[in-house]
Amino acid sequence: MISTATASSPLVFPTDFPIKVMGRRVEGFAQQIAAVVSEHAPDFDTQTIEVRASKFGNYLSLTATVRATSREQLDTLYRALTGHPLVKIVL
Repeated sequence: MISTATASSPLVFPTDFPIKVMGRRVEGFAQQIAAVVSEHAPDFDTQTIEVRASKFGNYLSLTATVRATSREQLDTLYRALTGHPLVKIVL
């Protein structure tokens, strides 16, 4: 069932929603972030994560596009990612 936009969210769900996560380049960073995203978006394909290193290679930027089903799902996912100890920024 497709829901419509509400006063609290201009998005219409379900929708494909890209989330960018940045953190220091450490062993297992991408795998840990993929696990967090998969926990909140079970149909997420971890093979679709886009990875970019910073100019000097000290940081990684990951873009995960999830099929969001609600604003609550996105809010919960953002809280989980921003609370992760390896994450510096979530956009």
